[in-house]
Amino acid sequence: MSGHFRVIDPQVKADAIAEVKNQGMPVSQAAVKYGVDPRTIYGWLKKEVIGGDKNLILENNRLKKENEQLYNLLGRATAELKRPKG
Repeated sequence: MSGHFRVIDPQVKADAIAEVKNQGMPVSQAAVKYGVDPRTIYGWLKKEVIGGDKNLILENNRLKKENEQLYNLLGRATAELKRPKG
């Protein structure tokens, strides 16, 4: 550990949190995009959630991705059913 801290622009913090919470971006991807340690983002998320339960956000993101995958599969299955057989 280097023992020094850098001040992170509040807008960077807000953008990273929004992408993780609202758009389902993985914390690791947000960390790379915004140039911060993933643990920093987890800390921000913990402060954002009532009772500090960051797992709710992560579970919500996982479910959003799963729903998107299911909708894609359903769309593909629907298209295949409508395809003329011949």
